[in-house]
Amino acid sequence: MVTAAAVCMRLLAPARKRAFFQAGALPELKMSTERFIVRLQRQAICVSLGLLLTAGLSMAQSANVYVGVATATDGSNGQSYDTFGDGSLFPTPKLSGVFPKIGASVMWSPHLGIGADVTWRGSRTDYAGLLYRPTFYNFDAIYTPISTKWIEPEIHAGLGGMRLGFSYKSTNCDPFGGCQTTDQAVENSTHFQLHLAGAVRIYVTDHVFLRPGIDYHYVHNLFQFASNNVPEYSMSVGYSFGRDK
Repeated sequence: MVTAAAVCMRLLAPARKRAFFQAGALPELKMSTERFIVRLQRQAICVSLGLLLTAGLSMAQSANVYVGVATATDGSNGQSYDTFGDGSLFPTPKLSGVFPKIGASVMWSPHLGIGADVTWRGSRTDYAGLLYRPTFYNFDAIYTPISTKWIEPEIHAGLGGMRLGFSYKSTNCDPFGGCQTTDQAVENSTHFQLHLAGAVRIYVTDHVFLRPGIDYHYVHNLFQFASNNVPEYSMSVGYSFGRDK
């Protein structure tokens, strides 16, 4: 569990940045609180994944862990913002891109289990003059209607959240160190989500599987984009523990 959680924390950990906005510095207490909340969310996700995997190895009938790539889509909200207060308007983008995905599940019986996964955009991209990165995380109940040697379908239903982290690039120059460009954190926005998903574990060996999946995120008050409805399409590769019990 420690190793899985540590790897997860390393994947999700952002670079340390000093928060600053073009119109002036944000209150330090506010940014400290936001960093604390984000740290708690990241730790909760990683510890949950580690606990799921450990419980599967020690207590449950079987456990699965998987990594892959996904894409999530939503339209632009059609707005343009004067982000820097200088009269220049910046349009809002649609949600798209390549999202790494990691997840784990524990099956307490041949048909019922629990799981968790996290999906985040691999790179920051433009949002109305700033940069942003969306992250989805969820905790699900899982139902497997059938189980064969080669195929195990999954139906997921659960709760989670979506986090949007905003930043901008800042270049600082001095005569001794030269110029350096860094990403400066500005703000983040966290939304509650309902999660539904369907996936199929297709076994290429007794333990290694491919996992195509379709996820549906209903993200409450996702005003940054066109709709609260965000579909996600993914392909992962994974490993099952305990199938031969």
